[in-house]
Amino acid sequence: MKYRIVVDSCCELKEEYKNDPRFAIVPLSIQVGDYNIMDDENFNQAELLDKLADSSAAPKSACPAPGAYLDAFECDAEDIFVVTLSSELSGSYNSAMVAMEMYEEEHGPSNIHIIDSESASCGELQIVEELIKLEEKGLEFDEIVGRIEVFRNGMKTYFVLNTLDTFKKTGRLKGLKSLLVSSLNIKPVLQGVKGNIAQLDQGIGMRKALSKMVDHIVKGLKGRTDKILMISHCNAPERAEQVKEMILRHAQFARVIIVNMRGISTMYANDGGIIVTV
Repeated sequence: MKYRIVVDSCCELKEEYKNDPRFAIVPLSIQVGDYNIMDDENFNQAELLDKLADSSAAPKSACPAPGAYLDAFECDAEDIFVVTLSSELSGSYNSAMVAMEMYEEEHGPSNIHIIDSESASCGELQIVEELIKLEEKGLEFDEIVGRIEVFRNGMKTYFVLNTLDTFKKTGRLKGLKSLLVSSLNIKPVLQGVKGNIAQLDQGIGMRKALSKMVDHIVKGLKGRTDKILMISHCNAPERAEQVKEMILRHAQFARVIIVNMRGISTMYANDGGIIVTV
């Protein structure tokens, strides 16, 4: 096997990859009050959304232990790449780094590279798709490492959420403006900046906020791009399709991928949330 790509469960890995030995998913865990689950193949989105809506407690997530990553490294792949959610949001990246050190202590120097996506959800999938493309071009490991870091640095992540409850409860809104007032139905347009969250714009109501997000996305694309447009949604397939159509009125992409969110993304985005990466 030429390569293996290991992701944490915040990555919305495409269904066709899940039974492919070139890919491995390392799950995080989620706790909402006394409700505890692993973000694995048994994840039930509707159940988690109900628990989030009913609980006043801050939900918690726990990153994978290094041993879980270490198990994923035990394969016959020549190159191993690991893609994690932002190190500003989780310890998943650090856990993968520890696992790499443990692996190399036993096996010696290896072609393992850990990538902090500085994003989440479909942002991780963007990096996976780029890694596949680079590997299938037959590039050497070191060249792929250099190119994927440049790709990550150029990737942009945008999102609009129905509610910011989880971010408020977990203290993730410290850097945002004071105008995030749910009673006024103000929906912020948020952007990932080096793995942190920044407010880019705002709209009164979801429709206006999504329209403003689209304006920011298409600005500078100049009509056509070889990028992949990726949209992840939390239980909102129709909204995701609407956002896709809004963007495609102004820009053309090499491909469009729409995915539903797994557990960690659902925990943060809540029902109806939309994330877009380009």
